[in-house]
Amino acid sequence: MTSTEGLSDDALLVQYAAGDPQAARLLVERLAPRVLRVTQRLLQDAAEAEDVTQEAMLRLWKIAPRWEPGGAKPSTWLHRVAVNLATDRLRRRRGVDFDEIAEPDDPSPGVVETMIDGERRRALDEALALLPDRQRVAVVLRHLEGMSNPEIGTAMGIGVEAVESLTARGKRRLAELLSGRRDELGYER
Repeated sequence: MTSTEGLSDDALLVQYAAGDPQAARLLVERLAPRVLRVTQRLLQDAAEAEDVTQEAMLRLWKIAPRWEPGGAKPSTWLHRVAVNLATDRLRRRRGVDFDEIAEPDDPSPGVVETMIDGERRRALDEALALLPDRQRVAVVLRHLEGMSNPEIGTAMGIGVEAVESLTARGKRRLAELLSGRRDELGYER
C-alpha cells in the first residue's frame, strides 16, 4: 500500500492540489467508474457518458486548489456536477432542431463602423502623442483605463489636484487637436 491509498477523498484532493500525481490517479480510480456508471444510465450513450465523466473530473481538478476539506465530499460534488452536465445534454437532445432555430442578430459593428472606429482610434493616438508626457499619462489612465483620480495620483506619485489639472489641460488640448477633424471622423456637429 502506498502512502496515499488509505487517505480519504478529501485528503487526496488536497494532495493533488499540492502536486501529487499519485493522489490524482487514486481519485480517478475511486471516483470515475461510479460517475461513468451513473452518466451511462442517464444518457444511454457510452461515448457521451465518457465525455461527461471526463468533463466532471476536469472540473474537480480545477477546483482542487480551493477545496476545503470537511464540507461536501469530493464524490458527492463530482456526482452533482456529472448529473448536471448529463441533464444539460439530455435537454439539448430534446431541444429544437438546429435548422429551425433563427439566426441571432449579430451585435458586432459592420464594416463601415469598424473602419470609422479604427480611424477615430488612430486620430486619438496621434493626438495623444502630441500631449506632454504627464498629461498623456493622466488622460490615458483616467479616460481610457477608467482609473480614479486618487489611483492615478498614486500611480504617478502626485496629488489628486495635480491629476485633475493634468487631465483637464490634456482634454482641452485633445479637443483643440481634434476639432478640425470632426467631419472626417464621422462626428456630427
